[in-house]
This record gives sequence, structure tokens and C-alpha cells, in this order.
Amino acid sequence: MKPKVIITREVFDDAIDYLKHYCDVADNQADVPYTPEALAGKLANAQGLMCALTDRVDAALLAAAPQLKAVANIAVGYNNIDVPACTARGIQVTNTPGVLDDSTADLAFALMLATARRITEVESYIRNGEWTGWKLKQWLGVDVHHATLGIIGMGRIGQVIAKRAAGFDMKVIYHNRKRVAAEIEARAQAVYVSLDELFAQADFIILQMPYSPQTHHMIGAKELAKMKSSAILINATRGGVVDDKALIHALSNGVIRAAGLDVYEGEPKLDAGFLQLKNVVLAPHIGSSTEATRRAMAMTAAKNLAAALSGIVPPNLVNPDFRRSEVIS
Repeated sequence: MKPKVIITREVFDDAIDYLKHYCDVADNQADVPYTPEALAGKLANAQGLMCALTDRVDAALLAAAPQLKAVANIAVGYNNIDVPACTARGIQVTNTPGVLDDSTADLAFALMLATARRITEVESYIRNGEWTGWKLKQWLGVDVHHATLGIIGMGRIGQVIAKRAAGFDMKVIYHNRKRVAAEIEARAQAVYVSLDELFAQADFIILQMPYSPQTHHMIGAKELAKMKSSAILINATRGGVVDDKALIHALSNGVIRAAGLDVYEGEPKLDAGFLQLKNVVLAPHIGSSTEATRRAMAMTAAKNLAAALSGIVPPNLVNPDFRRSEVIS
């Protein structure tokens, strides 16, 4: 008998077809989000779960899923999953790293360019019929080329952002929990600095650290005050690493020049204060949202799940210690 798998959100048909070779699949192509109670009911006799970053996989859900063996997240981040609780129950957790690096880096750069050149402001200006002609001092933005880019989080995505910055002749500085290897620095043409040095020097700051209790509100009022008043902040990583209320205050009071955001605290809700600001570019968490990348993410998750339920170590296993855990009944 094939193991039963629950897919929580709409995915591409090829990912479902792939899983059907190995599993009994219950999909959700209607894309109506499950409540925690509904998902718990569906997992009562399931061995596998393919979920999205909007699904909370916590101890309460796991308690309702006694047969669960693997959770495949369609995302590189997995702060929506209680990994220690899964490990304690002998449940494998996987993610989808690598396949979204370039698309996410593209989006971060797009936000930086759009914010620097005030693209959302000028588009509204034209759409509202307010443009009456060219003026020398009209809609002045700031240059990206030859500016100093500070990257906080020099993982895979941070490195490909640095690669793009080279094409704009930017000076790249970075801060990371641990300094990366010299060969990575050389390839990225990036210089390691302290966090305070990065705040003081950078014209643009792109955040690429994962969200965790340790990075919650890593960028708050104190950190924003250390930045240049002309600085632009880009957050395309995870909501919660920035204190949104502190950022709104900083943008409203000239503490920093502007911000470009793809993620927010408590999304899809966002602080209404952002909507009152002209100096912020807003996107709805679309960092990896190209068809090719999202297809690759779904298929990667499907392959991870099929491998895990076939007794094969999945290629993107987050918690290899699960095998040494005692399963809690």
C-alpha cells in the first residue's frame, strides 16, 4: 500500500503526478487554505505532508498525526515548522534550497532599483494624469551604480546578490554570523565588516538572514538610527527580522531615506502605516515568484517527500538527527 500524502495548497500538476508514482496523494488544487483543525483531521492517517510557508507545523498538529514520517516544505526557510518537535518524533523535515536563489536575488535587486529611482511614485504620477512635462529637478532619485551595498546574511542568496552588484560597480560589504571563506569573499568581491560598520557605511542595505528567535527584530529603532539618513533598506528575506513599527517611524521622520519590502510581520496583514508612506516600495512576498522557480520548488519538495517515504535520505534534509530520536507515541 502506498503511503498517504497531504498537499496543503495548490501546486503544479507535474509535482502531483510525480508523487502519485510513490504515494496516495490528497491534493488541494482548489487552494482553499486549511484551518489547523482541518489539517489535523486530514493528517490523522497520513504519512507525508507537503506544506507551504503559510502552514504552521507545530507540536499540536504533530500530536494529531501519529503516522507522519516526513514534512516537505515548499520554501527554503522553515520557521513555520517546529523542527525540534519533528525530530523528537522521528519525522524528517525538508526544504527547497538552491532552486530559488537567483530569482530571489533578482527580486531584491528589483526592489533596490525601484526604491532608488522612485518607480512606484512616478508610475502613480503618470497614471493619475499629473505629468505636464520634463523638469531638471523632477523626481530626483539616487544612483545605485558605484554606491556601497551592505548585505546582512552572506549565504547562497547573499552571494548571488553580491554577484549582481558587481555589474553595477558597487562596493560590497557584508556582515554574517560567521565570516565566510576567503574564496567566497573573493568570488563575491565582498569585504567583511562589523554590523555597526555596515550600518555606518552602506548606501543600500539588503537583509538576507533567516528568521529565528535570535534574528527577531534584528533591525529595530536602534539599528535604523545607526544608518545613514540617505540609506535605503531592502527586506526580501522574512518578516519579523525588521520591527515594522520602528521602520515606519524611521521612514516617516527621515531617519532613513526609503525602504523596499517583500515581507512583513504578520503577513498577509501588514501595518497600515506603510500604506500612508510614499518612500516605501511594497511587494506581496514574491521573492521566488517566477514560473520556472516555483515549478522547481514544488518538484524539489515532491522529490524530497517521495525519497523520505521510500526509505531514502532526501537530498534536502533539514534534521539529519531524526534517525537517532526516539519516536514519541
